Amino acid sequence: MAKKKTNTSSTSSNSSSARAHICFERILPDLIDGERMVRRALRRAMADSDGGSLNADDVAHRSRMAIPLSKKWETGQILRCRFLHGSATVQKKVEAIAHQWEKHANVKFKFVKTGDAEIRIAFADDGSWSAVGRDALKTEYFPKHQPTMNYGWLDSLTSTVEYQRVVLHEFGHALGCIHEHQQPKFDRKWNQAKVLEYFSGSPNFWDEAEIKSNVLQKYSPTGIAATDFDADSIMLYMFEAELFSDGKGPTNDNKKLSTKDIEFIKKLYPKL
Repeated sequence: MAKKKTNTSSTSSNSSSARAHICFERILPDLIDGERMVRRALRRAMADSDGGSLNADDVAHRSRMAIPLSKKWETGQILRCRFLHGSATVQKKVEAIAHQWEKHANVKFKFVKTGDAEIRIAFADDGSWSAVGRDALKTEYFPKHQPTMNYGWLDSLTSTVEYQRVVLHEFGHALGCIHEHQQPKFDRKWNQAKVLEYFSGSPNFWDEAEIKSNVLQKYSPTGIAATDFDADSIMLYMFEAELFSDGKGPTNDNKKLSTKDIEFIKKLYPKL
């Protein structure tokens, strides 16, 4: 059973024999996720909205926005970011890339050296992941002395392209964006047995029910339309071919914000 999907060396992203690095979304357990009912209510409200008079574009847009709206920060908010450790080199690279989101979203990242911070960044050998939006404030799951974001394989020797791919993705989560494979119109067919094996390891150690909920079935609202799957989204990580049974190979290895990513984040955090 695969217990870890990260390498302990810096050769990871540049080696053809290395397994692909995949982000693990840190999902709040139901018992402490006080907003799970909010998300369900949002989906129900959208399905019933305006007595069914919404046009297709309205329904599609609101469906895509339902989950992030329950996780998003205030528009215009300044989010403090603090590195818990890491060399000056890696910190500088992460900070520079994170600011790319500010070109499109009405939110600011303020990197601080000390004190409280909504986003706390580590470089531990646990895989890469981030809290989703305001989940970072849930101290039951993300104690204030622990990270809300982690980069498990980035170091001073990692390529600039890999930094771009991973940091944009994790800060997308920090803004409230979900994985693209978790939207209703993701059109790939999972190899369920492989998925169950893969996600039972570090860092989540999910049981079968949690994996089905958080990977295979998550964010699939019924009775409502959704936007088309965006194969170019920065929020789609490169899942290995073995995780699918459709013979189409791995998903795309995206390294920049797609056109749809930019359109979406502008709507989530509009410039006033």
